[in-house]
Amino acid sequence: MRAHSGQVRISVGDVRALRFDDGTPVTAASAVAPLGDGWLVAQDDSTSAAWLRDGSVTPLRLLPPVEGHDRFSEAAGTKRLKPDLEVACPAEVDGEPAVLLLGSGSTARRTRGVLVRAHDGRPVAAELGPLYALVARRLGLDDGQLNLEGASRHGGTVRWFNRGNLAAGVRPGSVDVPLAALVDAVLDRTDAASVPVEQPRVYDLGEVAGVGLAVTDAVALPDGRLLLSAAAEDTPNAVDDGPVVAAALVLVEGDDVLDVAAVPEVDGRVPKVEGLAVRSVRDGAVHLLAVVDDDDPTRPSTALELHVDLG
Repeated sequence: MRAHSGQVRISVGDVRALRFDDGTPVTAASAVAPLGDGWLVAQDDSTSAAWLRDGSVTPLRLLPPVEGHDRFSEAAGTKRLKPDLEVACPAEVDGEPAVLLLGSGSTARRTRGVLVRAHDGRPVAAELGPLYALVARRLGLDDGQLNLEGASRHGGTVRWFNRGNLAAGVRPGSVDVPLAALVDAVLDRTDAASVPVEQPRVYDLGEVAGVGLAVTDAVALPDGRLLLSAAAEDTPNAVDDGPVVAAALVLVEGDDVLDVAAVPEVDGRVPKVEGLAVRSVRDGAVHLLAVVDDDDPTRPSTALELHVDLG
């Protein structure tokens, strides 16, 4: 990784393999957000999420089956069908806490939004294709270049991140979208095409071993800065998986990248962090819950406790 200020230092605390209470693995963990007294973990290869509460992990259906399938994989020939929910962002519905989940938009099947309310865990879903088309236009992206994998909440605004792929000539980028308008679009209270999409940005995160770092999630810090999770994944496009040569956290202020720090290996493997949530911030340190997708349907996803010293 290229040199920055070196102010960010990362250490790994608790490491937990995620399994449902019946022993089946939580796979393809792609995002995490607080929900009620626990955490909701999206699985990008499934129509259900995993709800972590009091040592228990239970499935929570988000969407109906797609052509009879609830799980999707390359091996089964069903990957093209998956909703690919990649974002989980804290939200409110009529004053009640909720989580907003969003598809990646990397294909026309992946443009759905889902709201889950904390009080009953009941999901509401909507097709948001016109909004995704507007985001792509605002970022100046061609067909096949959109891949919205992360979001951070800033008060009433969601900063929505396009992953980017330097091999395809696409730098990571973001747009700002009003949270209330997003919620209304999912609840069918407003037209998805009318949701404002503002402040397009691009970021230069650098590369590792010739592979560009690309955004997989983001969280806002109390002082207005951002922490991005990023992966250097050697893939030619927004759909196919590839080998991950490095993972990092990136400290951003405004449009400026302040520092890039490698996430330590876990059990000799590069942890492809795809979801971040803030547990606490105190004394210049951020405590994060991170979820890792190994791109292997036979392996349970991992939850990591990350301690981030901002210097």
